[in-house]
Formats: sequence, C-alpha cells, structure tokens
Amino acid sequence: MLFKIKNLEYKIENQEILSKQNFDLEKSNHLLILGPSGCGKTTLINLMSGLLKPTSGIVLFENKDYSSLSNEEIDKIRAENFGFIFQKLHLIGHLSVEQNIILAQNNPNSQNVSKLINNLGLSGKNKQMARDLSFGEAQRVAIARGVANNPKVIFADEPTSALDDVNAKKVMNLIFSQVEKTNSTLIVCTHDERIKKLFFNVMQISI
Repeated sequence: MLFKIKNLEYKIENQEILSKQNFDLEKSNHLLILGPSGCGKTTLINLMSGLLKPTSGIVLFENKDYSSLSNEEIDKIRAENFGFIFQKLHLIGHLSVEQNIILAQNNPNSQNVSKLINNLGLSGKNKQMARDLSFGEAQRVAIARGVANNPKVIFADEPTSALDDVNAKKVMNLIFSQVEKTNSTLIVCTHDERIKKLFFNVMQISI
C-alpha cells in the first residue's frame, strides 16, 4: 500500500477546508482528484505530501504514520520520495534551466539532468536563465524538476487549468511519459474535466 488515508480532516479557525476523507492508494494506481475551486483538493495533496498537518485523521505513506514522525522525518520522506509540479511554476528566474532542476535533486538515484532536459525537448537550453524561457519551455522545466529525483510519487496541482486544449494534451502527455520512465505514481488535483478521461482512478470532491 502506497497511501492509506483515514478520517482525514483539515480546518482553519473552525472553518472546514477538507471534510473526512477515507481511501487507499496502491503503487502505480494513478489518481485524479477532481472538484471545483475551494473544495479542498489542493489541501488534500498538501496533507498527503506532509506539507500540512491534519486537524484530525491519519496519513500513512508506505505504512509510516505521519503523526508519529518528527518534522525532520517527514521532510526526509518528502525529499526522497515525492516530486511536485505546480500550477504556478515557481521557477527561480535568475537561475539557469539546469540549476532549477538540480535544486530538486535530493537522492543518489536522481536522473541525469542533461538527459532529462533533452528528453523534454529543451536541448541546448541547459544554461538559459529561467526568466528568458517561453511559458511552454518553463512548463517543461517545471515537469523536469518534478521528476528529477526519480520520485515514487508525483503530485501535480492544476497542471492544465490555464492551457488551451492542444497545450493541455501536450502537457499531460509529457507528464505521463515521464511518469512511465520513473515508474512513479501520479496524483493530480484539478477542476479541469478535460483530463478525466486519462485516469482510471478518479476521486470527486465537492464543496
């Protein structure tokens, strides 16, 4: 079992952000978390990745209960096992393509950066500053950074919501091709119904 989620809730000042969630997730069983803005789907992946602590309930990753671990131990799990692809790409503008990707590498099994850059159609861009990239190029760097660590799990938050149909399809194809190469489990949260057909395992969250 990759993840086991039990009675997971998150509140801020007694306002319920995420109501009780219960589910299991097996390795390679890619998951789409679908729902409108404000339903708590981003909160859910932040809880699963240990970026947030639940108000109540349990997150188990490979049978490790986050509630029994220190912050340092959770940070280590995240660094060694998880990759992230954000809607807002969060590239560092004054660093090169190569440097932005290297920042995400935390374990000895990390991918070869030059090879990864080439695989994602960015040949010759290694030394280019992130601020000088087109939006499409920057997206590819963000995907490269998300998979650079050969993560067991890739979390993607609204990866297609700002894209037209053609580019949404291209980005999802790129993500799935990299997921296949790294043998990762993909967890996507989105309100974008267009990508629902790409997933066998869909979890709907409502407000």
